[in-house]
Amino acid sequence: MTANYASLAADLAIASDHPAFAGHFPGAPIVPGVVLLDLALDAIGRLTGTDLSACRINSVKFLSPVTPGEPVQVQCEILNNGALGFDILSNGRKVATGSIRAREARQ
Repeated sequence: MTANYASLAADLAIASDHPAFAGHFPGAPIVPGVVLLDLALDAIGRLTGTDLSACRINSVKFLSPVTPGEPVQVQCEILNNGALGFDILSNGRKVATGSIRAREARQ
């Protein structure tokens, strides 16, 4: 990521008894991408003080599965084009990457 601000980071907590694990996948559970993305957006919003409730997702790529109880961290930075770039990591392994843009206020 090329940024004009220092990167910010937050640890994410995904409870090992999260209801999504029941059906994703029985016997070999992994964290659904939508759960990772939701937690990451919430953390990025808190870190940057930005309302991301209606953000535009420019891109997101899920690279590696996350299992129940695995520690997860989100890192984000404001890119030169104004978007927010993010990486989701687990034990130093990049599990997802992407960029988002906050919705601009309508006048």
